[in-house]
Amino acid sequence: MSIATAVVETEEHKALRSAVAALGRRYGRDYLTTVVREGRHPDALWADAAKLGYLGVNLPEEYGGGGGGIAELSIVLEELGAAGCPLLMMVVSPAICGTVIARFGTDRQKSAWLPGLADGSLTMAFGITEPDAGSNSHRITTTARRDGTDWLLTGRKVFVSGVDIADATLIVGRTSDARTGSLKPCLFIVPRETPGFQRSQIDMELQAPEKQFELVLDDVRLPADALVGDEDAGLLQLFAGLNPERVMTAAFAVGMGRYALGRAVEYAKERTVWKAPIGTHQAIAHPLAQAHIELELARLMMQKAAHLYDAGDDLGAGEAANMAKYAAAEACVKAVDQAVHTLGGNGLTREYGLASLITAARVARIAPVSREMILNFVSHQSLGLPKSY
Repeated sequence: MSIATAVVETEEHKALRSAVAALGRRYGRDYLTTVVREGRHPDALWADAAKLGYLGVNLPEEYGGGGGGIAELSIVLEELGAAGCPLLMMVVSPAICGTVIARFGTDRQKSAWLPGLADGSLTMAFGITEPDAGSNSHRITTTARRDGTDWLLTGRKVFVSGVDIADATLIVGRTSDARTGSLKPCLFIVPRETPGFQRSQIDMELQAPEKQFELVLDDVRLPADALVGDEDAGLLQLFAGLNPERVMTAAFAVGMGRYALGRAVEYAKERTVWKAPIGTHQAIAHPLAQAHIELELARLMMQKAAHLYDAGDDLGAGEAANMAKYAAAEACVKAVDQAVHTLGGNGLTREYGLASLITAARVARIAPVSREMILNFVSHQSLGLPKSY
């Protein structure tokens, strides 16, 4: 299938989208807001999505997955988001961690983790961001050194989602390159109860079922097989997880934007202040139409990025995934803002459930990489302009 035709969904993709949308409607926004208010996790939705095979749709069939790719997994997250109940841990557990282990893990690691990640019985968090590194992954200071056959891992991570419910965290550290003396990135599986692995919850204004944590690793001792893949693969393994993360963040944003837009359109069709519904007026209708167009354009880039990644074009996928994440975040923020504005004061009430999306939508602009860093990437990687840093 060519890239040109990849943006037209197959019948299988359409069926998957329809089935996931039906699941999403059974739960909806009220379910998620109730879960957040009660301090719980969306376990029931996670279990149902797992039972239907949606959580592991991208993982290899031999380990209980669906044998698909990021294209299929992004459809699942987008449709759950469009129903108002996205599962953020899908970005982390099957998309990042599952993909990295499926591509680079040992047979033992695959057997230990992939079946559980596929059926939802195991979850894995992902730790890359550090207090002093931010978006600069080259400044990561979490280091691993050998101690006999073991590894000793030391460092700090911040804004790690779902560590409290994850069975393990895939930690991005650095090891010394014996040939050059420089540090190179490596990935380690750190089980939740490993001695020296400490977590503390970050107090967030963002209201979400998935909590954010700071991690401290104090000479955490890990066996040799905690290292995922080849010690010398470095950035290849890292970006094998980061590109799906960007595609899935785009899916999260497109879904959220669609949900907000849908609520605003419903309201604009019914709300009558003068003689006709407010959606009759172009001042209301045109911004909503524009938001719809921008969400559709972002989805097209997301589909392209997913296709390139699933086809094995890591370089092409990197450019497209960054563009998709950027486009989807911008479209989502605008859609949410316009939706709230369309409802006026009602847009800020708990009854309509849109106000909380104002904060949530901005996450897509900030994480997992800021829009400014994406513009840096595009300016020097796509356009060939000199670096400013």
